[in-house]
Amino acid sequence: MLERSFEEIRESVRALCRRFEPAYWQKLDCENAYPEEFVRTLTEAGWLAASIPQEYGGAGLGLSEASVILEEINRCGGNSGACHGQMYNMETLLRHGSEAQKRGYLPKIASGELRLQSMAVTEPTTGTDTTKLKTVAVRQGDRYVVNGQKVWVSRLQHSDLMILLARTTPLSQVERKSDGLSIFIVDLRAAIGRGLTVRPIRNMVNHETNEVFFENLEIPAEDLIGEEGKGFKYILDGLNAERALIAAECIGDGYWFVDKAARYARDRVVFDRPIGRNQGVQFPIAESYIEIQAADLMRWKACDLFDRRRPCGAEANMAKYLAAKASWEAANVCLQTHGGFGFAAEYDVERKFRETRLYQVAPISTNLILAYVAEHVLGLPRSY
Repeated sequence: MLERSFEEIRESVRALCRRFEPAYWQKLDCENAYPEEFVRTLTEAGWLAASIPQEYGGAGLGLSEASVILEEINRCGGNSGACHGQMYNMETLLRHGSEAQKRGYLPKIASGELRLQSMAVTEPTTGTDTTKLKTVAVRQGDRYVVNGQKVWVSRLQHSDLMILLARTTPLSQVERKSDGLSIFIVDLRAAIGRGLTVRPIRNMVNHETNEVFFENLEIPAEDLIGEEGKGFKYILDGLNAERALIAAECIGDGYWFVDKAARYARDRVVFDRPIGRNQGVQFPIAESYIEIQAADLMRWKACDLFDRRRPCGAEANMAKYLAAKASWEAANVCLQTHGGFGFAAEYDVERKFRETRLYQVAPISTNLILAYVAEHVLGLPRSY
């Protein structure tokens, strides 16, 4: 797989996705169920191990290739949200884990024996103000004891491992508020029911997510990733990867909406003419396509910088902003083009409409991205 071009990856992923027709995703959406068969097939084909180095059983590919995989899943009508966590959570372990951690976890993740689909960062009272999170991990001998609460922790029911960010030094005792945070890898099989409680959160899309509670959860000290107190810096690699990959998913959604709308506009005849002959129908579809193409360029720039281990915070944020905006606008255009049929589940438009709306809010809201660019790129005073 290492030598495959982007187009070869696209063709292979498309072939796999063709085995899961729209009825498959419609049924899952109706039942609010997890696409277990799809994720297992994707794992067996090696796609979820794309970014794991070959020496640990993976494909040794970069974020650019990973982004193509997730883009194609969404472009084929699926939902990468069921499995994308493994792609970006991997980066924290790959870049900052010890050799023992890599050899202990990565081969099993690559084979599918283990899944690393979950990351616990956000808290209900602090939201995106990450440096003020209240979950604490206190060192006691050869283990850390964790207490606190996290929210929007996705895919816990279908993951074996979880990345956790917790405060190991009180905020009042650090020079910079981003200091004193640490990253752990949590074995969910040992943790759930033994200090870790999970409460599912119902939401408007078929996206498995949860609130979790830590009550004296014990984590072996060897499961600390990197150096204690440096976790905020480490987690940024995973977050930048997450934003670039989400951008790719949104681009996949955007192309799906444009293709769906254009096809319907060509075929739908009203007043003895295809509705696509009307500029009022044509122009919004064309505009959506242009915006998706523009967002795509920023995605490639962000992925390229990440793969070359260059700073890419601004590019990853901007890629996510542009792609999420473009996909949401394309979703509106597609629904409007279909008229009443856009609300019928059999057309898939309303499902994909709901799924892509999520990315205006998560994994980071559009307002926070604008604030980041204003402060860190344009040099404007911090607004929050």
